[in-house]
Amino acid sequence: MTGPQTLTISGNFENLAQIADFVTQAAAGAGLDDKAVYAVQMAVDEACTNIIEHAYGGEGKGAIQIVCAIQPAGLQITLIDQGHPFDPDQVAAFDPATPLSERKRRGMGMFFIYKLIDAVDYQFDTPQGNQLTLFKSRA
Repeated sequence: MTGPQTLTISGNFENLAQIADFVTQAAAGAGLDDKAVYAVQMAVDEACTNIIEHAYGGEGKGAIQIVCAIQPAGLQITLIDQGHPFDPDQVAAFDPATPLSERKRRGMGMFFIYKLIDAVDYQFDTPQGNQLTLFKSRA
């Protein structure tokens, strides 16, 4: 992969496999080990699912643009959508110590993304739309 590679695809759950293939190729091309490649797959799948469910409020209501750029230290992945903005500072943090019987049904997605990825930046007020940038370092 030379230079950033971009995939723009309709926000449908059936497209998650194509998105996974795209980021897997980028992660392998960036020299990430198998564990890091899997972490990237899981984080991007969760983020795209959140975009479809929450930003767009359902399937087929908008596109997701995925930009993968190999950096000297690893892989940067940027997800861009034009859905409803999400301010992560306005959501209560997930606490894994909370007993299962007391946990909310939702809210673990961002927790998992932060655990799987080395750096996460979310901008919900850019001219391009919502922008989630993930960075995974080489081991």
